Amino acid sequence: MNLTSALKRVIPKWIILISDLLIVIWSFTFSYFIVYRFEFVDILRGYFFIYTGLYCMIAFIVMFIMHIHTGFLRYSNMTDLVRVFGSVLLSSVIYLICVNLWLMPGNETTINFIVMVNVSISSMTLFIFRFAVKGLFVFIKNDSGAKKTRVLIYGSDAEALFIKHGLQRSVQAKFTIIGFIDDDYGKKNLELQGTKVYDLKSLEKLKRKYNVEKLIILNQDLDEKSKKIAIEKCLAFGIQVLTIPPTDQWLFGKLNFNQIKNLKIEDLLQRKPIQVELDHISRDLLGKRILITGAAGSIGSEIVNQVIRYKPSMVILCDQAETPLHYLSLQVAETFPNVVANIFIADVTNYDRMSKLFLDYRPEIIFHAAAYKHVPMMEENPTEAVHNNVLGTKNVADLAVSFDCEKFVMISTDKAVNPTNIMGASKRIAEIYIQSIKRIPGNNQVKTRFITTRFGNVLGSNGSVVPRFAEQIEKGGPLTVTHPEITRYFMTIPEAVQLVLEAATIGKGGEIFIFDMGEPVKIADLARNMIKLAGLQPDKDIKIVYTGLRPGEKLYEELLNDGESTLPTYHEKIRISKVITNNYNDVLIDIKELIALNNRNDILGVVKKMKSIVPEYISNNSTFGELDGAPCDNILSGLQASLDPPKRKTVRSA
Repeated sequence: MNLTSALKRVIPKWIILISDLLIVIWSFTFSYFIVYRFEFVDILRGYFFIYTGLYCMIAFIVMFIMHIHTGFLRYSNMTDLVRVFGSVLLSSVIYLICVNLWLMPGNETTINFIVMVNVSISSMTLFIFRFAVKGLFVFIKNDSGAKKTRVLIYGSDAEALFIKHGLQRSVQAKFTIIGFIDDDYGKKNLELQGTKVYDLKSLEKLKRKYNVEKLIILNQDLDEKSKKIAIEKCLAFGIQVLTIPPTDQWLFGKLNFNQIKNLKIEDLLQRKPIQVELDHISRDLLGKRILITGAAGSIGSEIVNQVIRYKPSMVILCDQAETPLHYLSLQVAETFPNVVANIFIADVTNYDRMSKLFLDYRPEIIFHAAAYKHVPMMEENPTEAVHNNVLGTKNVADLAVSFDCEKFVMISTDKAVNPTNIMGASKRIAEIYIQSIKRIPGNNQVKTRFITTRFGNVLGSNGSVVPRFAEQIEKGGPLTVTHPEITRYFMTIPEAVQLVLEAATIGKGGEIFIFDMGEPVKIADLARNMIKLAGLQPDKDIKIVYTGLRPGEKLYEELLNDGESTLPTYHEKIRISKVITNNYNDVLIDIKELIALNNRNDILGVVKKMKSIVPEYISNNSTFGELDGAPCDNILSGLQASLDPPKRKTVRSA
């Protein structure tokens, strides 16, 4: 049997029970001999066999009832020792009662003294037995030949100590605990059960002296500032950061090796938790029929998860992607079994199909998250961007008006601000249409409140930079970044959706809400940090390659158009953009013309019309840049030729 299999074996309970009984027999016998000063004649004259047999029988019954043989000896702790001592003490009390009441009188003093000595010897011997077994397992584990990972634990409280014990008990983990890290300078150089406490300034020294490889952080709310400083120092010194869940989530109170995870970039970038007015949101959504378009997408699925918690009477999950929608429906059914969730496969550009949805379910609140979002793909397929982002939004908005829905909340993007690409321009046109629907001529006052929310990139969304980098790291690199100076705003998906729900309660109709995205992040820095979080070194283990800006891509994003300003709301992270509201009839004419051009697949006509509707739309690094500030009619034919697919040459047979 090898050492690894020996570690996995468990000592049978009956062997532990018999071992304990043998220890008790030996201890009582030894106590007897001590009291009688090893005088065998006196021992035999003192009814040795009767007294010893009675005590051992009582001790066996008590130990069996108190289950001191059922624990894992390798994990023995103070609780186990207290239980062992309790069983010895209880056995002795019962034994003394029996002896003093029913057995030979006259020897009470001697027997009492024997029992007192035995309590000490039995307890000590049982303790030694357990710690000897525990020490043997530790020795085998440490001598198994596997390389140990040197780690530090962030924190020096009871939770940190519990983590240490959990790591040491895990056969799989194979960690050597070097010490605890705490930002409280007063705890420096103290010891916690034999393990030293260091401050953050000691990280570099510990890395050099002990070759510390990892820092383990409990995945729960710590002091965010100190936590971030610790993580940044670790990344600077090449120490990988791991997280583990709170101890109350450990399976059967034990740490599973699979619960130890690499720190995610979301954890590094995450800001202070957002405080929202739960009562306001609850009053808004409670008992309502709520439609989410694009429900199977990254934002849409999170809207579903958060909205359901406010107990709507019904949620309608609409998406054209069959498989993701199926998985979402399974997740909802499993997580929220009592919620009425209706699955509706439809394309928002299909007006008749969407009309069927509104007729069947009569939604009261709409979260419109269905959209095409990838800039390079939409630059190559402008008609699809218009078809989905403009026509699709118009269809759902028009139906919301027709069915007197209470509220329509559109998910927009920072790329709609001073757009430089087709995708951003298509979303800006959708914003303009949504804002213009306040009073439709001949329809008096529109009952539906139209609200737009505008924010930047969300971390971890499908097809976005973070999962792409993670995939490239897994493959060994390189990581592809378009430009060394490119920056983006980032927000976590739950954070973005929380603000969407909050803005939906604030909105009176016609507003564009801007979210506080924090500071922009350099994508190159993001790539380097993700490499470090994986325990690797940038440009050594994994290269970063710069590929050049893609068509329509900006170096930086904006949240406000030229000439826009903002007004505050009661929420510190939400502001209202003061934009010019367009006349509904004028907007409708423009959009109908745009859709007509789109239906004819007139790509240049479509882009030209988009630039007319959104004057600030100036193409960047794109073929369509030739349409900006030039007489378009003179260049249409040449530009069309560049967009048309190459014609096949006809080869005549000889």
